[in-house]
Parts: sequence; structure tokens; C-alpha cells
Amino acid sequence: MSKRDKNLEADVLNWIYACLGEKVPSGEFEDILRDGVVLCNLINKLAPGSVKKIQSKGTNFQLMENIQRFQAAVKAYGLPQEEIFQTADLFERRNIAQVALSLFALGRITQKHPEWTGPTLGPKMADKNERTFTEEQLRASEGQVNLQMGYNKGASQAGHGGFGNTRHM
Repeated sequence: MSKRDKNLEADVLNWIYACLGEKVPSGEFEDILRDGVVLCNLINKLAPGSVKKIQSKGTNFQLMENIQRFQAAVKAYGLPQEEIFQTADLFERRNIAQVALSLFALGRITQKHPEWTGPTLGPKMADKNERTFTEEQLRASEGQVNLQMGYNKGASQAGHGGFGNTRHM
């Protein structure tokens, strides 16, 4: 069982409700998000029309479908599959820490969507920084000794004696 971070959970809830433009309700993190309605509203705010049908009341199975719809929508939004929590992590409270991390990752990935101008979460994501070198620049480095390749002024392990031998002093 992974450790829960109450500060992270509070940050995630504050971000969700800032996106929705609503006041954060009182209660536990998992109780607020458990039925999936808030999550579906969130992804519809980030990417309108992502979740067509949201069940606000019904059986446990119908409420779990909200979470599954949310998961499919965030995957389509660009969140990697390995960062998406499992339905049981939230609904059955198996791994609430993973739910918080997954939502934090969603808040971070909003930075990659220029159409989203609302609040984001987490550190600024790096942009691709591709470099191109001319043939002349590439050839200029060929004559140099690359220190990353282990060159160390002739030092070697010659005379070491091999593994398992005792060291004679």
C-alpha cells in the first residue's frame, strides 16, 4: 500500500475545483471523487464533449462506469496508460495515492494543450529541443578523445588478480 500525501490530495482537489469554477466541498478526497461525476465534469471542462453520459445516481456498477468513461477520456486526452489509476483504486479505495498521482499527471498534461487556458498543476513540462549539426561540425569532433568513453591516462585493471581472490598485502 503506497503512502498517501494529504498535501498532494488537497492540491489536486483545489486544481479540480478551480478548473470547474466551483468551491471545494468539505469531506475526504476519495468520498468527493468516488462516484466519478466530478471527474467526468473535469474532463468535459478540459476537453468538451469527452464524456457524453454522466450517471449522478444509480447502482455501484453505473457509478463505476463514470470512472471508466473518465479513464477512457483522459487516455484520449494524452495521459499515458501507465499513469491512469484503476477503477477499483478509487471506487473500492484500494489505492487512493495512485488516484491522486494520476490526477496530478492530468493537471500536468494540460500544459501540452494550448486550447486549455485554465489552471495547470505541477512543474512546467519540458519542450522538445531538437538539434541539427552540419557534417562539418560532426567531423570536427572525430579527432578528439572522448572522456566519456572511459579514457583515464592508461589506468587499467591489469594485475588485479580477478574475482574472488584475496588481496595480498
